[in-house]
Amino acid sequence: MPAIIVFALVAWYPIVRAFQMSFQEVSLIGESKNVGFENYELMKKDPARKIIFENSIEFASWSILLGYAVPVVVAILVREIRFGKGFFRIVYFLPSVVPVSIAVIVWRFIYDPDSGILNEFLELFGIKGQLWLYDPKLAKPSIVAVMTWGTFGTTTLIYLSSLLDIPTELYEAAELDGASPLMRIRHITLPHLAPVMSLLFVLQILAVVQVFTEPFLFTKGGPGRRETLTPVLHIYNRAFGRADMGYAAAWSVVLVIVLVAFSTFYQIVNRRIAARQEN
Repeated sequence: MPAIIVFALVAWYPIVRAFQMSFQEVSLIGESKNVGFENYELMKKDPARKIIFENSIEFASWSILLGYAVPVVVAILVREIRFGKGFFRIVYFLPSVVPVSIAVIVWRFIYDPDSGILNEFLELFGIKGQLWLYDPKLAKPSIVAVMTWGTFGTTTLIYLSSLLDIPTELYEAAELDGASPLMRIRHITLPHLAPVMSLLFVLQILAVVQVFTEPFLFTKGGPGRRETLTPVLHIYNRAFGRADMGYAAAWSVVLVIVLVAFSTFYQIVNRRIAARQEN
């Protein structure tokens, strides 16, 4: 019972309090004033709303490509390696244990336009160095690359553990039937990975929508026209930059509703697919 009470206080009180604050003009030194749906009305006129939506779509697209699809390929390749599997697992899992703040420092050095390792590498092939974090077109994929670098090992291990559960007899039978490696991947590997891929896809989207640390530490939402501004970063800026707690709370409530709706939609679709497969 005490554990349930503690959980309710820690998990639910902030949500309930944020919902309450979203209908208020919150004062940090005086009494807060109820303003009804005014904060939600202001959201409709917020010019950042469209920018945040577009940024979230682009962040999600890059994240699915780099952090969702690539680990599948790596896991399949590692599974086919006959020697040194343990070494490769350690190598690609190491970034997962590096704190984000340390990773940002390292990647700032890598992305440095004047002395960064990445630009020096490109110049070896006669390619002009890029302003990775300062170019509006490159800022988002550059940040997503760092996000992916930190979670790549965990995602790959999840895929690899699922691959190891596939009976080897299926591959042996397919090989005897003359199936090519691509056919074995298409008809055996990917169908067995489908449930895990579906779950990780949803988790990837939820994580991208809530991303804050990397854009905050790298660009503060810039460069220029807020090309890396995310929902949580906007909430932070309004709450602690402008002390507009009520408006920030309204954004938080809407974000929670969107995340819950997306998760519920996934569960409904997933259950229907599972029911069809059983029938």
